[in-house]
Amino acid sequence: MASKKKNNKKIVLTAGDYRRLVSLLNDSFALAIADKPYLKNLRSELDAAEIVDARLIPKDVVTMNSTVHLRELSSNELDTFTLVFPKDANIVEGKLSVLAPVGTAILGQKIGDVVTWPALSGRVKVEIEEVIVPEVQSEITTWL
Repeated sequence: MASKKKNNKKIVLTAGDYRRLVSLLNDSFALAIADKPYLKNLRSELDAAEIVDARLIPKDVVTMNSTVHLRELSSNELDTFTLVFPKDANIVEGKLSVLAPVGTAILGQKIGDVVTWPALSGRVKVEIEEVIVPEVQSEITTWL
């Protein structure tokens, strides 16, 4: 298993993120690497995901374009990433592709969830400490 969700629960996605991710997984690049376990896992999670309107998604859920603070449990190191689509990825700027193993692992998870994924140095285990939702989503939620 490439990534493990806490309690193997369903991920929560906005309807727009769901549509774009399904489309992304069906493009030629993703199909060329579709045999990667973490991408197979993402496909399965998309099939079982809870899809909600962007205005109704809880503010503690990792969505596309969320900025996330992750605490690595073995070292207690804190990392910050913004989860983006592959075309916007730039690790120097902290922009993490949703198709990277850590990206697929944190998508749809909530503050307090612990996720793991394989790395060259072994399995990495992090806790999601903070989620900062995209500005547009935040503004939509504020108007409810």
